[in-house]
Amino acid sequence: MFVDKATIKIKSGKGGNGAVSFRKEAFVPQGGPDGGNGGRGGDVVFEVDSGLRTLMDFRYKSKYKAENGEDGRGKKQFGKDGKDLVIRVPEGTVIRDAESGLLMADLREKGTRFIAAKGGRGGRGNDMFKNSVRRAPNFAEAGGAARERVVILELKLIADVGLVGFPNVGKSTLLSVSTNANPKIAGYHFTTLTPNLGVVNLFDKSFVMADIPGIIEGASEGAGLGLDFLKHIERTRMLIHVVDVSGSEGRNPKDDFDKINAELRSYSSKLAEKPQIVCANKMDICTPEDYKEFKEYVNSKGYKVYPCSAPIHQGLNDLLKAALTMLLSLPEEDDPVIEFEDIAIPQEEDYRKVYIERTPEGFLLTGKQLKKIFDSTNFNDAGSLRHLYKYLENSGAKEEMLRMGLEEGDIVTVIDYDFEYYDD
Repeated sequence: MFVDKATIKIKSGKGGNGAVSFRKEAFVPQGGPDGGNGGRGGDVVFEVDSGLRTLMDFRYKSKYKAENGEDGRGKKQFGKDGKDLVIRVPEGTVIRDAESGLLMADLREKGTRFIAAKGGRGGRGNDMFKNSVRRAPNFAEAGGAARERVVILELKLIADVGLVGFPNVGKSTLLSVSTNANPKIAGYHFTTLTPNLGVVNLFDKSFVMADIPGIIEGASEGAGLGLDFLKHIERTRMLIHVVDVSGSEGRNPKDDFDKINAELRSYSSKLAEKPQIVCANKMDICTPEDYKEFKEYVNSKGYKVYPCSAPIHQGLNDLLKAALTMLLSLPEEDDPVIEFEDIAIPQEEDYRKVYIERTPEGFLLTGKQLKKIFDSTNFNDAGSLRHLYKYLENSGAKEEMLRMGLEEGDIVTVIDYDFEYYDD
């Protein structure tokens, strides 16, 4: 089964907590703090594996979590870093943020790695908080929080040339006689239900060609298999538009040509702008007059036409030479523009900001860094409380609350802990 889309939930590892410990050895009075730092939480990393072809594995597992960092210990022992979780995906995998739908990464080449959720930083032990004034800190820092998000994985096949056209016009046959691919071929519509790839070897050059399953009128709006496979055409550098010039299916070749191009335009302006040559297939059962009329019509639209009969290799070399010549003339494509900023690393301003909300009893203070310092506070230790208070003062929160009318006796709630304010 060809699976080209999956939605999964990922979570990085939490950072280990710093340790509160004091050196206790015989004949060593007042040994001082010796709590070690916590280990870093593991990252969630996506890595391209050229041995994979589909996203099948994600049908059976949808939740992925990296390892937490270990807590620090006494004697200045640091906690062990959590192991990164490496998730292997095929070449051509696009990663999107499920909440916003924006592009996070486009993984095209073997070995490419992308950190989608960065592990929390290890918390500092009490040894790191000692100074000339605070000789015996009785608190440590909590480990950084894990990052958790839902991502959408979408596989877009990477090919140089894409074969497009209505069902049963001979795309699969053309691929089979041009490459080493063995697609399913039969005389009925939608024989091909999944994209097929093959390598064309011509002279001392080669290129990858993809047979995109038949697109029908209305495909850009979801008809048939259109939406499932139009996206694969986005990866190609150019198109070979295969048309049954004989009209053996009872359709008008000129109408077929216009309808497929209309679907490409409706799906994406980028697809409509891709370089394109036209393969007038099934020439062995086409009249010269019908071919001439079709060719003149397509030439008037600005496209070159190459007559072909794939099963008997008629015109095949000329078609492939034209495709190779066009490929060699095309500039290298630019890397995709990442629409989604690296949310694995918190924005500095947002991370440090303390949010103040008026409540009936007083004020409520929240914030990302404030939450981390709050979790690290030992409320039974005066030094630890002073550290929290100093942070609130340096952040400007106290000054802002006074401006908002803070008075003695008001209740200031920090995260979920209540303090009664007195001006000292």
